[in-house]
Amino acid sequence: MKPVFISGARIVDPASRTDAVGNVFVEGGVIAEIGAKAKAPQNAEIIDGAGKTLIPGLVDMRVTIGEPGAEHKETLKSAGRAAAAGGVTTMVVMPDTDPVIDDVSLVDFIKRRGEARAGVRVLPSAALTKHLDGEQMTEIGLLAEAGAVLFSNGSRPIVDSRVLRRALSYSSAFGALIAHRPEDPYLARGGVAHESALAARMGLAGIPAAAEYIFAERDCSLAEITGGRLLLDMISAARTLEPLRRAKAAGVKVHASVSVHHLTLNELELNDYRTFAKFSPPLRSEDDRQALIAGLRAGLIDVVVSGHDPRPPEEKRLPFDEAAFGASALETLLPALLSLHHNDDVPLMDLIAAVTSRPADLLSLPQGRLSVGAPADMVLLDLDAPFKFDAEKMLSKCKNSPFDARLMQGRVLRTFVGGETVYAA
Repeated sequence: MKPVFISGARIVDPASRTDAVGNVFVEGGVIAEIGAKAKAPQNAEIIDGAGKTLIPGLVDMRVTIGEPGAEHKETLKSAGRAAAAGGVTTMVVMPDTDPVIDDVSLVDFIKRRGEARAGVRVLPSAALTKHLDGEQMTEIGLLAEAGAVLFSNGSRPIVDSRVLRRALSYSSAFGALIAHRPEDPYLARGGVAHESALAARMGLAGIPAAAEYIFAERDCSLAEITGGRLLLDMISAARTLEPLRRAKAAGVKVHASVSVHHLTLNELELNDYRTFAKFSPPLRSEDDRQALIAGLRAGLIDVVVSGHDPRPPEEKRLPFDEAAFGASALETLLPALLSLHHNDDVPLMDLIAAVTSRPADLLSLPQGRLSVGAPADMVLLDLDAPFKFDAEKMLSKCKNSPFDARLMQGRVLRTFVGGETVYAA
């Protein structure tokens, strides 16, 4: 692999709190030298970074694909291409495939297939319970040894508190991270939108915020009594921040993620019954969105994810009640997140941290930082470049996005994985 030298770029590295113009020299797949004094060797590929911004490659902790079992929705190859175009260099794939990733052989399959086909780093998560049925706990120790980086029940919450308590208790022996979507399925049953006056006027069955924060209270309590590591996965409601804040203040090993959609969109996107804005959890009120932004700014929310869940047209172009939840989001994660920077909602350093160093630290990964010896997973971007997003040009197999035809700012110019260019605009 030819050495790479990037000159004169604005280097933004949350892990070291660096924001300065400098050079980066990459050799052997790792960062060999970084800073204003770094010099270019004669045999290196020289990339002019003047006027551009260099950040660590994004680590997306929640990516749903269709391989194995539903390759028409997304494959590891198509997801990898979309990820690279969006500046995502590491993606954690969810276990809700067919068959479910609840066995050592399937963890190994995802690892090998991802390495061979994706072009970016693919890390498997494993099912927390067998078949995601919420009843029988999987072999967490063996799955972690095989390479599962976290354990999740996907979009299906575990209703039986005893099962989740056992899982948190058992996982604490391995330091494993348990990611759980807090949602009471009985309160949410049949709902398709945020329970509000808007949903009532539209005749849509509501999913109350209480369904989320009630289970968040339970999950934080279980993490406290077991000592397990818990990630409240894709929270959406302002009230959910209250148990999260109390648990963190008490020293409980609890963290939280939020999808970029819930930080940048609200329930008004559902006007005209736009199914491309139908998510689980649902887009909530503007007050909820602002509270989530404040939680991210304060460090209460640790991680931002894409929530990538591609759906083909036959699942989205339906009456709202019948349409599937989800959207393709790997390519919009970064530009949508940067809107919070351009609007002065959250400092750039904190935004980049939420998709690089913080998820890398939660998963004990060496990437997500720009430092000597770190993997050369990097993104060169034009922070201010405006563009109109065209969903038809997405590299994901499914072209459904709530950001279609929206003006955005911040374009990925080049993505590197291990020093090798995997995407160039």
